[in-house]
Amino acid sequence: MKLFRGVRPLQRAAALRDMLAGVVLAAMDIPQVMGYAKIAGMPVVTGLYTLLLPLVAFAAFGLSRYLVVAADSATAAIFASGVSGLATPANAQHLALAEIVALITAAILLLARLLRLGFIADFLSRTVLVGFLTGVGIQVGISVLSEMLGEPVTSRRPAMQLWEVIRELPRVHVPTVAVSALVLSFVFVVRRFAPKVPAALVAVVVAIVASAVTNFAGHGIVTIGPVVGGLPHLGMMDVFSLRGMGWKEVELLMTVSASCAVMILTQSAATSRTYATKHREQVNENIDLFGLSAANAAAALSGAFVVNGSPTQTAMMEDAGGQSQLAQVTTAAVVGLVLLFLTRPLQYLPICVLGVLVFLVAIRLIDLKGLRDIRAESMQEFALAVMTAAVVVLVGVEQGILLAMVVSLLRIVQHSYHPHSGVLVGDVNGIWKLVPAAPGVVTQPGLVLYRFGAELFYANAARFLEEASCVVQPMPTRVRWVVVDAEAMTHVDYTASRVVMALKKNLTEVGVELAFARAPWDLRSDFDRHHLTEMVGPERMFNRLHDAITAFEEHVRLSDGKARQAVSDGIDPDSVGIPKKE
Repeated sequence: MKLFRGVRPLQRAAALRDMLAGVVLAAMDIPQVMGYAKIAGMPVVTGLYTLLLPLVAFAAFGLSRYLVVAADSATAAIFASGVSGLATPANAQHLALAEIVALITAAILLLARLLRLGFIADFLSRTVLVGFLTGVGIQVGISVLSEMLGEPVTSRRPAMQLWEVIRELPRVHVPTVAVSALVLSFVFVVRRFAPKVPAALVAVVVAIVASAVTNFAGHGIVTIGPVVGGLPHLGMMDVFSLRGMGWKEVELLMTVSASCAVMILTQSAATSRTYATKHREQVNENIDLFGLSAANAAAALSGAFVVNGSPTQTAMMEDAGGQSQLAQVTTAAVVGLVLLFLTRPLQYLPICVLGVLVFLVAIRLIDLKGLRDIRAESMQEFALAVMTAAVVVLVGVEQGILLAMVVSLLRIVQHSYHPHSGVLVGDVNGIWKLVPAAPGVVTQPGLVLYRFGAELFYANAARFLEEASCVVQPMPTRVRWVVVDAEAMTHVDYTASRVVMALKKNLTEVGVELAFARAPWDLRSDFDRHHLTEMVGPERMFNRLHDAITAFEEHVRLSDGKARQAVSDGIDPDSVGIPKKE
């Protein structure tokens, strides 16, 4: 096994550049992962833990040179929502649940690596992913409003939380609101006019200093309190506190872990592909799966929570100039120093400031531009995205990811079951157009070129039979040949092969020839195996559409010649099976 493939080859100039990028990434990322820890319901220091061993583990076992694997808002929200009924946020049992979920997620990702299931990332469409992340953003944004306003809420459902916040607006804590508004305004202004400045880090440092100097806690502004310093203790001793867990709770943890694994696989693959394509780097989702599994195992062993390939943090690393995993390793080293020497000042950090940082993350997740683009191009897909977002907000995050998967798979089935099909008709410029199959629709007199735009299998075979049969209506038919354009039919199964045989029999009975054109080599192999080539006739299998048209025209010419000869001999053409000329 090759280690640190995302670092090598290592050159002096590139190493110095990547190490500097790692320092910058740490400065920008530390406040962000503290916010993600808050989303997950974990102590803020565990957010720093996700920037330690998980980063090094992925750098050691993964392939992507750019992907940053650490705490992420989507998986943090999935975890928090999934275990909300099992433990109180930030208590010992909640920490144990975080370790268990991270470990199970690592096992699922490892199994996916062994089974080479990296292709599953392709099954979660961009449409439902936009809807899912938008729903997560709305849910997370609502969840921190109470902290930004200094209003306690009791509900765990976003809709009820929002109602409680609105109901308690007259009783907001004014100093807390003032601090939140100042921090929010400052970050927005700095990001607008000086985007290279780590606005979140500056806001956190200023808020800590102001809190310590002016005693924010004494004025009713709640702070996070003492933070455990030092490096994390390795091990999973907290897991033993869950020995009495019932099967129902185990099943719930498995569901949450599977949801996290799907999100990690999909989001990480999309991010690594984007940067590999941009920088002409090698990409292999299956190798990265092993790195993601190792990162989550490291998170479990170091008291953190589930980690993910983060698109925002990866973009931050690239913007800082990083071009290899050495930048991420350097970030881990910087975070290690912070944990050893700089955690004490964190106790003065106001919770409302942390809420603002989380709120800013939530705003980034709400992809209004993506929704507008989808709406402009496809109202049906826009409805799917909105429905996914609504389920996340109103029902739950894990239900949202499940819906996203099911809807994506159903769309794949729909495309195969209801493919783009019809009769090919040439326009005045000689360009083929696809016209819906219907009685009387022909390519040219006596000839129908029927295109079926998917592989032929048991689920869509009846549709194929229905459309290919309707084009010879009404009876008696004027159609002499039906040629199936099989370019998109890469496969035919046993059930579908019997449908083709039935179509051939039905057409022969009404005097119509069945032929196939542009059949791929793998479809021809299926035809041979199911004896369709023999039944249709090798002479009716054409390489090109124009070959089929030429053969049809030659057939018509010969048939018309025979008909004229029969008439001159005083014989009725119908009595010898010769079609009349149209």
